Amino acid sequence: MTQRLHTLPNGFRIVTEAMPGLQSASVGLWVEAGGRHERPEQNGIAHFLEHMAFKGTRRRSALRIAEEIEDVGGYINAYTSREMTAYYARVLSGDVVMALDVIADIVLNPLFRKADIETERHVILQEIGQALDTPDDIIFDWLHEVSYPDQPFGRTILGPEERVASFRKADFESFTGAHYGPDQMILSAAGGVDHDAIVAAAERIFGGLKPVGRSKVEPARFVGGERREVKDLEQVHFALSFEAPGYRDDRVYTAQVYATAMGGGMSSRLFQKIREDRGLCYTIHAQSAAYDDTGQITIYAGTSEDEIGELTRLTVDELKRAAEDMSEAEVARARAQLKAGMLMGLESPSSRAERNARLLSIWGRVPEVAEAVAKIDAVDTAAVRSYAADLTVARSALAIYGPVSRAPGIDELRRGLNG
Repeated sequence: MTQRLHTLPNGFRIVTEAMPGLQSASVGLWVEAGGRHERPEQNGIAHFLEHMAFKGTRRRSALRIAEEIEDVGGYINAYTSREMTAYYARVLSGDVVMALDVIADIVLNPLFRKADIETERHVILQEIGQALDTPDDIIFDWLHEVSYPDQPFGRTILGPEERVASFRKADFESFTGAHYGPDQMILSAAGGVDHDAIVAAAERIFGGLKPVGRSKVEPARFVGGERREVKDLEQVHFALSFEAPGYRDDRVYTAQVYATAMGGGMSSRLFQKIREDRGLCYTIHAQSAAYDDTGQITIYAGTSEDEIGELTRLTVDELKRAAEDMSEAEVARARAQLKAGMLMGLESPSSRAERNARLLSIWGRVPEVAEAVAKIDAVDTAAVRSYAADLTVARSALAIYGPVSRAPGIDELRRGLNG
C-alpha cells in the first residue's frame, strides 16, 4: 500500500492510498481550522460550523445530504479537534466520487439560515450541558485549559455557552473566509480508491477556488496549574498532566512507550499497583497525546473521597520509581502494544485516510508506517528511564472534580515528585 500525492495549483492537497482487496473506501476533507485557530471571541465557532455544514446547501437539503449517502449504504460524519476539522464518509468503492461531491458541497456551500443556526445552537448548548454532566469527560477540558491557560490552544472546543449563544451568519462566513481556502484543505481517501478519478473530481470541484494563505497560529505554551471543582459526586475524578513532546520531536515515541508502560493496559504499572494490588479504583490509565508543537502525558483515575490521598501518593511513587527500575520487559511490552495498536488500526480505511491527512499537514509528506515502527523499536529502556526522570521535574497540571476536600493540590504533588 503506497500513498499517492497531488497538489493543485491553488494549493489544494490530495492524498490517496489504495488498499487492495477492499470493496469500501473512506474519503474526506481535513481542514486546517480547529479550536486553536479561533480568536477569543470566536471560541466554539469551528465546532459550531461543523454542525452547520449538515443543515443544507443550495443543492441539497439536510435530509438529502443524509439520504444521498445512506441510499448507497454509506455513512457520513464530522469532528472538530484543536488543530483540524474533518468531514468524511465511508462508502463502497463505486460511490467515492459521489461522496466527495456531497462532502465538498456541505463544506463549500452551507446556507447558514437563521432558523438552522438557532436549531443547532440549541443542540450544541445541550451538548455542552451533557459534557458538564459527564465528569470523566469535562475534566479533560479543564485539564487542557489549566495546562495551556489564556491561549487559543487551551480553550475548549465546544466553547462557552455565552459565545455559542452569540454566533450569527456573519461570524460563520468570516471564519470560513479566513480558514476554509483550498490551500488549507486536504482531501484524503483510502481503501478501494482510484487516485486518478479522485484527482479529476477534485480539479473539477476545487480547482477554481482562490488560495487565501495557510493560517498561522499562536505557539502553544504549557504553563500548568490547578483547577478544583467541588460537586456532590460518588467519586473524585483526578487528572494529572505533564508537558510532553509534539509530533515534530522524535522523543514523542519515547513518551508514548513510557505512557503505555505506566498506564496503557491491564499489565501496566499504575493498573497493577493501584487497581489490582490495592483496589483503590475501577479505572486508571495514562496516555500520551501529541500535537503540532506540544504534547501531554495524562494520567486519569476515579476513586472515593476517602482514598484519593492514597491513590495520588501511590501514583507519585510509581512515577518516581519508573526512573530507577523500569524494566526491559516492561519497555518491550509497551513497544509491542504500540506497534500492534497502530498496525491493527491501520487495517481500517478510515484510519488510513485520517493518518495520511494528519501527517501530510504536519510534514508535507506521508511517512511510511515502517518509519514509525522503526522509531518505536529504537526506544530502549535507558531512554524510557531518562524520560521518566525528566518528567518528575517537567511542568505539570492538575484537574480534580467531585468531593475534593481530601485531595492534594498540584504543589503537594510536585513536592512529592521532586523529593
